[in-house]
Amino acid sequence: MTRTAERGSVSIEVAVLAPAFIALMVLAGVVGRTAVAAEALDAAAHDAARAASISRDSGTARKEAVEAAQAQLDWHGLACVNDLDPAFTGRSPDNPSSFDKAFSSEVGSNATVTVTLKCVVSFRDITLDILPGMTSEKEISAQFTSPLDRYRSRQ
Repeated sequence: MTRTAERGSVSIEVAVLAPAFIALMVLAGVVGRTAVAAEALDAAAHDAARAASISRDSGTARKEAVEAAQAQLDWHGLACVNDLDPAFTGRSPDNPSSFDKAFSSEVGSNATVTVTLKCVVSFRDITLDILPGMTSEKEISAQFTSPLDRYRSRQ
């Protein structure tokens, strides 16, 4: 009994399934890179907010927050396509939306500072032209709020 009717069927199966398998691997890479970047950005936002909250004035707080966030992103090996430009907000009994006013609030009052980070993650090195509509980058963001010490002098 000869098997001439099935000759070449494996080649056809590989030709059909290989692009789908490669596309699945690229999708796994994109999802993995996004998850790792989101975790790194969360840690950076946490460190930035904490560094800002232990500062005594808003100018120093901004500087310390940027340094802490960049150090955390460097440690995780995350290189954002965009520049690290955190958004700073604050809450105090006198003004619920000003970062500077949070630092000038009276000692004993509840005040918080919030740092929001945005990072554009690139997938240019793993994108495929055969996948229509696949984006080459994605913006992710993270935010963290940290309280100012109620009984520590400020500005």
